[in-house]
Amino acid sequence: MASNQQTRPGIGELAKDSARDRIGVVMGEVGGRVQMRPIGGGTEWEAMPDNVVAPSPREELSARLAIRNGNSRDGL
Repeated sequence: MASNQQTRPGIGELAKDSARDRIGVVMGEVGGRVQMRPIGGGTEWEAMPDNVVAPSPREELSARLAIRNGNSRDGL
């Protein structure tokens, strides 16, 4: 039976917290909340599962490019 509902990104995948309009990596789920971390590293935040969705291709590319540019400036 096919479903039109999108599946939430899994652990280690990029996701968007639509409530905060932030892109991050799904780190896990604790107490009914999704733990996310910025893709460049940093402090995790919690998101409600219903707010965690797959980023659009444009959002994903933009986030990855920002990290790459930051690494380039830092000499990494």
